[in-house]
Amino acid sequence: MKLCVGAEGPEDLAVWQRRFGDGPAMHVTRMWPKRDAELLEGGSIYWVFKGVMLARQRILALDRVEGADGILRCGLVLDRDLVRVAAVPRRPFQGWRYLAPGDAPPDLPEGRASEEPLPPAIAAALAEMGLR
Repeated sequence: MKLCVGAEGPEDLAVWQRRFGDGPAMHVTRMWPKRDAELLEGGSIYWVFKGVMLARQRILALDRVEGADGILRCGLVLDRDLVRVAAVPRRPFQGWRYLAPGDAPPDLPEGRASEEPLPPAIAAALAEMGLR
């Protein structure tokens, strides 16, 4: 999981990523993942927008990226396809967090991918009841 700061939702993230040209998207993060082999075996980054997890992107590769300051960082090479997932509320956190496969929200069916997400309070109440 990773917070998507500055974007209102998946559509905003997609617009921002398109500004950098065609091909895979990249998200550069400070730390190299400790569980990199797992991520490269079909893992995804799950994006949290304003306290609600709403989308995921498949991780294609990890690249070493040197910043202007000379520090090596991790570039997450991502599939451009943003897959909408069932809305799940998430409390604020720093950095990124790993999700166990059973804790990952299901992808939304094609016809529901364009629906507006539920307000965070309602999504949280449904999640507590075991409904998504």
